[in-house]
Amino acid sequence: MDDPSKIAYKIRDSLYLNITNRCTNTCDFCVRSKTQFVKGHNLMLEVEPTVEDIIKAVGDPKRYKEIVFCGYGEPTLRLDAIKAIASELKKKGARIRVVTNGHGDLINKKTIAPELKGLVDSFSVSLNTDTESVYNKACRPEFGMPSYAAVKEFIKTCVKFGMDVEVTCLDLPGVDTAKCEEIARSLGAKFRPRHLGVVG
Repeated sequence: MDDPSKIAYKIRDSLYLNITNRCTNTCDFCVRSKTQFVKGHNLMLEVEPTVEDIIKAVGDPKRYKEIVFCGYGEPTLRLDAIKAIASELKKKGARIRVVTNGHGDLINKKTIAPELKGLVDSFSVSLNTDTESVYNKACRPEFGMPSYAAVKEFIKTCVKFGMDVEVTCLDLPGVDTAKCEEIARSLGAKFRPRHLGVVG
């Protein structure tokens, strides 16, 4: 396993960008409470990297199938950084995906999809559960009760602006993954089930 913290880390044929360890959820199931490593990569940042540091860490993005904003935190907490980095990488032919908890509009107090159109090709949104009550209990969102509805609205808006959206849910106790898929499809998104404890 690597000891130094990683800004950019390769898994399979994608390059992942770890731009923050901050998050607006405190999920019971989050791997951060158990380890700072994913697939042997240390993702616990000492400081948040600058835009320049991140672009340098990527190098030539065409070496990878996609560049993914996904680390040990919620990337939309650094919306301006995503926009700046994605803008540079798109010029070099990169395909960009953002893995998010869907709180981006709540965090930034505005609808962020219009600003990311043309910069972000796809989103993976962690809806996690099929009901608001289980979501609030399992994810303990900073924004409280409005969070679950806001995540669904974020998904719907990204679809509306032409981004490819994949909704993920976990096989947590009390979660009906078939219902999660129904929700995803109703919002115009794809669906991918995830298994508790499997990351990367």
